[in-house]
Amino acid sequence: MLDFGAWLQNTDGIVLAIAVLLPVSASLVVVQRNPYQALVMRGILGAVAALVYALLGAADVALTEALVGTMLSITLYAVAVRSSLTLRVGILPPLGPSPQSLPPDVHQAISAAIAPYHLRLQIVPCPLDSETVSPQQSPQVIFDPAAPALLTPIERLAEIFSATIPSSQLKVVLTPINPIPSSQEVVR
Repeated sequence: MLDFGAWLQNTDGIVLAIAVLLPVSASLVVVQRNPYQALVMRGILGAVAALVYALLGAADVALTEALVGTMLSITLYAVAVRSSLTLRVGILPPLGPSPQSLPPDVHQAISAAIAPYHLRLQIVPCPLDSETVSPQQSPQVIFDPAAPALLTPIERLAEIFSATIPSSQLKVVLTPINPIPSSQEVVR
């Protein structure tokens, strides 16, 4: 019969039991499809590592792991994931004076298409021909209300939209949004 009290007195058993959680939680970080779930698993991995260090008597390493390896890195990763998982959609001016709104059926169709990829939909002003916009503010997709169509230079987005949005509802066109003028053509 296993004497649980004696097992608790032996810290090697506790460290071994907790150390087994390290590769398990590390493998769970790798297999997560949702980046937010991977962040949670990364936090658990850091907490388990800090606990192992504390049980082994390395309190300074445990504190560093808890503060930097878990809290700071999770915060920075969360900011990076949040900012990178955004699909920016610009609306061409003929829709009206308010470039802040998509027709409800188009908004719902785009949201449904990007939902499996954990993307947020962000409406951004469509730049005029004379405007230069930073890459962080430029749209990745442009909605043309006259067609109605979605224009994108990103092949993967065109594939996703074509597979999920019926062409009777909305055309998807793979096209350069800001083509390079012929006088500035790039030679390769």
